[in-house]
Amino acid sequence: MVSALVVVTLVVASVASLFMAWAIGAGSSGSTPFAPAVGANAISVMRAGFVVGLLGLLGAVLQGANVSEAVGRSLISGVTLSPLAATIALLLAAALVAIGVFTGYPIATAFTVTGAVIGVGLALGGDPAWAKYRQISAVWVLVPFVGGGVAYATARLLRNESVPERVAIPFLGGVVGVVLANIQFTVLGSSGSGASLAQAVGDRLDFLPGLVGEAAVTLAIAGLFAFLLLRDLDADEIRGQRHFLLTLGALVAFSAGGSQVGLAIGPLLPLLEQFSVTVSLVAVLLFGGFGLLLGSWTGAPRMIKAIAQDYSSLGPRRSIAALIPSFVIAQVAVFLGVPVSFNEIIVSAVVGSGYAAGGAGVSKGKMGRTVLAWLASLVGAVVLGYGSYVAVSAGLDALLG
Repeated sequence: MVSALVVVTLVVASVASLFMAWAIGAGSSGSTPFAPAVGANAISVMRAGFVVGLLGLLGAVLQGANVSEAVGRSLISGVTLSPLAATIALLLAAALVAIGVFTGYPIATAFTVTGAVIGVGLALGGDPAWAKYRQISAVWVLVPFVGGGVAYATARLLRNESVPERVAIPFLGGVVGVVLANIQFTVLGSSGSGASLAQAVGDRLDFLPGLVGEAAVTLAIAGLFAFLLLRDLDADEIRGQRHFLLTLGALVAFSAGGSQVGLAIGPLLPLLEQFSVTVSLVAVLLFGGFGLLLGSWTGAPRMIKAIAQDYSSLGPRRSIAALIPSFVIAQVAVFLGVPVSFNEIIVSAVVGSGYAAGGAGVSKGKMGRTVLAWLASLVGAVVLGYGSYVAVSAGLDALLG
């Protein structure tokens, strides 16, 4: 029979996880994917919050496993997060992210959650997982340079008068189609592993060797994207741009769900395992995705406005340039199982596309304060996580001893 203490611990940890998911949905995953589209007046703030919630839920269920496993089991070596440690990490990280939501500053969610889990894990007596830290650090450091650089180059391409827009945009659409054809979906795989559209369809083309079949499917999807965009642009250039922009926003929102849900439910996984609670991973992902949806619907509009209007005055071309690298980087992170901040991804890409127009509309002061907030959130979460666990453990020992 399950003891009352186990039930209480599970309830508190689940509420903390749901609160964390809400804070993420209201902050990074709910606000950043459609912020460039809102800045380009392609969609309203309220409609963006509604759509991103649904897409985030879908992404959480279909792509959330890798990052969830990494956050729950790969950030600390030698120990498994205890129920108390998991609960403290979730509550602390959610509180820090919520502060960012209500103050209008985009606190990096991945930094706070990663820092909190590491802090409580070290206090628990665990060892640093240096190999995973190196992988995470490499991605975090490269994001601003890769995202900003690709966004800058893409914006320059779209502004180049020698390259017709009806050539440049379908070409970029084809690139997006290549990426979409090769991202992993849990439901397409077997034995718990995911598979891409190219793999799933290519394997059914018996008349073609495996890799050739995958390449054929990839090219077909890329060609379809390019063809549809070309037809749309020929009918109405402005409308075609906005349709492409909204499609990119939808893909980024989906990717955000697949990445960010792990930050909310990752610490729950070892807790459920310790208590021998039999719940499928899909059910846990659905729980986290529901929290993201609630956050997107109730708290995202404030942050959407902050990202869309405070960082750069975006037009459709610069918004497209910002969202393409954001989608690609998000999917690379999901594949690697690395927690990433969508604030860092989108803001870097927005700044990169802004500098392609001579830096117009980019607030350097705002950007400087944001970078400091990112660093402070990581260091502060580690310190607070460690200190909170030590203090709470000491308090419980004194109360029960």
